[in-house]
Amino acid sequence: MLDYLIRGAVIVDGLGNIPYKADIGLANGRIVDVGDGLRMSARETLDVDGCIAAPGWVDIHTHYDGQATWDTTLDPSASHGVTTVVMGNCGVGFAPVRQGDHPRLIELMEGVEDIPGTALYEGIPWDRWQSFPQYLDYLADRHYSMDIGAMIAHGPVRAYAMGERGCNNGEPTPNDLKAMAEIVSEAMLAGALGFSTSRTLFHQSMSGQPVPGTFADEAELGSVVDAMARAGGGVFASVPGEAVAGLMVDDSIPTLEDEIAMMARLSRRSGLPVTWSFTQDHTRPERWRDLLTLVRAKNGRGARLFPQVASKPTSSLISLKTYHPFMRRETYLRLRNLPFDRLLAELKKPEVKAAILADEDVPDNSPGSMENFFLFAPMDWSMTFDARELDTEPHRQSAFDRLAAVVNQTPEAYLYDFLVAGQGDNFAARVFVNFANYSYEAMREMFQHPDTVIGTHDAGAHVNLICDGVVPTYHLTHWVRDREAERGPTLDLVDVVAKQTRNNACLFGLGDRGVIQAGKRADLNIIDLDNLSLGPLQLVRDLPAGGQRLLRGAHGYVATFVNGHMTRRDDQDTGARPGRLIRRGAL
Repeated sequence: MLDYLIRGAVIVDGLGNIPYKADIGLANGRIVDVGDGLRMSARETLDVDGCIAAPGWVDIHTHYDGQATWDTTLDPSASHGVTTVVMGNCGVGFAPVRQGDHPRLIELMEGVEDIPGTALYEGIPWDRWQSFPQYLDYLADRHYSMDIGAMIAHGPVRAYAMGERGCNNGEPTPNDLKAMAEIVSEAMLAGALGFSTSRTLFHQSMSGQPVPGTFADEAELGSVVDAMARAGGGVFASVPGEAVAGLMVDDSIPTLEDEIAMMARLSRRSGLPVTWSFTQDHTRPERWRDLLTLVRAKNGRGARLFPQVASKPTSSLISLKTYHPFMRRETYLRLRNLPFDRLLAELKKPEVKAAILADEDVPDNSPGSMENFFLFAPMDWSMTFDARELDTEPHRQSAFDRLAAVVNQTPEAYLYDFLVAGQGDNFAARVFVNFANYSYEAMREMFQHPDTVIGTHDAGAHVNLICDGVVPTYHLTHWVRDREAERGPTLDLVDVVAKQTRNNACLFGLGDRGVIQAGKRADLNIIDLDNLSLGPLQLVRDLPAGGQRLLRGAHGYVATFVNGHMTRRDDQDTGARPGRLIRRGAL
């Protein structure tokens, strides 16, 4: 007997085949059969006539490293059809860690990924592991709404092997290189999916120090990939120095051309796939084409390079309850601890507005604090919008510099009024990359390139600055269904599904999932595409120690299955927790 019989679905199988109508039978965590008019008894039958059936989404760039130790739902990903996540990205994580050294890793994660340190101190059971295999064992004992896999991160490896010297980006000795290689090898043999590093000055700890490994030379990275290869493989993931819109780039940071050449050498010497964050830089809007041509050439000579691209402009959200450009102004600092309703009433006063707009900024004492974000990444008013505009494709005239000019205001004053309007719950968005010339066309072409994979959404991170874990749904609502013809072509549903299922799964060696095919794992989404939509941005105070984060739901997921269990029904959590830790080599 089947556990579930799904009747009348339009199958988008993840393999690139033309969609077709069929039934799907699920039993014992597997897809038993796919065909027209299946005659099989089942414990539950779902008639989903006209809905799409697709493999569960695979998100390869998340930061649930801490959240996975206290939470089993893993939103926002769970609400958006994600059935497998990979965490441990950007060179930051929580293992290995020596007893008593966890404040270093918290300072790193809070600075780089904007996850409240108080939540990490209170929520993570730091006494349960020191080594990376012990961390995996802890995760393996827990059950989730989706499967999780973890990479080992460069920052903790350096801190563990080299102590203070490693944290301060000191030069490793031969013994240090050997120690790091042994740690990485041990992690890979225990089931780590890969190794991640960060090479951008944009990623800093709360004290303002670059992430350990930022300046690592090829010898250090080579010893890592050699260790990975000896242990059986895995993915090498990087954030190059120029990856974040050219922010905080100096002569110590290699160019992307040099980085790609080095990553190709690392890939060829080890045989490993290499992936990295890849965006369109607004200051050189056509450079991405030359870089992808370079990637194509390197792959033609034996490298395995997979640039990781986004399909939504990278932006920072701005609101009174999260981060905004006025939060370090002297007048605002005197008011900020008021209850929000009283704070809002004060901010609406003309004299308070005038004082704040005239004030100088007072930097936070922690150089890497996100409260200092707008001090080193000043506002570009021509790239600032009502955040709701980014659900579609903003027009030039909707940027705040243009809107401010219409009402004879400065853009700064316009933003102030926008934030304090009504109940003070408006969100603006300051775009950094992937929107040069007010066009999404570069993203569309990058998405369609044969060497790229889809990622960089940072689900679980930047919890008060972005909420891009919703992008798997956005692919369908904007790119497949709603894009205006005047802005450019849509993306094909078949390609979108394959890109965020099978392709991502294959990169990480997860060959048991990502397709709808008999014998494969029963990770599925049933989607009412005609009515699929993104929910509103919401601030939820559900982190340990009362921390807040941005969440955003979806409407239109009829059902989500993980390992044959229904985890979501009609956009609601069923409470089922069939998700487990994925260990490389154990599938």
